[in-house]
Amino acid sequence: MTAVVVPFREPDGKTRLGLGAAFARAMLADVLEAAKAVGPTVVAGAAGGQGAAVAAELNRIAREQTLIVNADLPCATARDLLALLGSAPPRGIALVEAADGTTNALALSAPAQFCDAYGPGSAARFRAHADSLGISCVTVTIPNLADDVDTLDDLQRLDGRLGRHTIGALASLRDVA
Repeated sequence: MTAVVVPFREPDGKTRLGLGAAFARAMLADVLEAAKAVGPTVVAGAAGGQGAAVAAELNRIAREQTLIVNADLPCATARDLLALLGSAPPRGIALVEAADGTTNALALSAPAQFCDAYGPGSAARFRAHADSLGISCVTVTIPNLADDVDTLDDLQRLDGRLGRHTIGALASLRDVA
């Protein structure tokens, strides 16, 4: 069975948005809803950084196939995660790259394939890491996983595709305004 690891930094989450921790948790709730429909799901706290938190969870759960899905993907559905999983080559990696070159989601056929490559340009580093291991790495285009939320403009652009928790958080903000 596939496990899903969702890195999430508490308590500030997406402070760049200026919408607070409750909004970051709403996006996380949408990702978790999709992930739990796929398999056992754990949230990796960012103690020691995102990569270290993910590595610790991968060591703990020791599953063959694992998805790593960022918490700022409020459009993600179970179908999207299954598509990512199905895209992974045998004994290889599939990744979803954000428009800015970072990595939004990974499908690993083995936990040992993970490396801490997060940050600007991470998609290229994950591909290089796979190459250094002698395994295949494919980049897949799954819009709901490629479209992360870093700005208020991102939220507006994704309107109509957002998960129910994020929609609820937005409605609460509009009620206050």
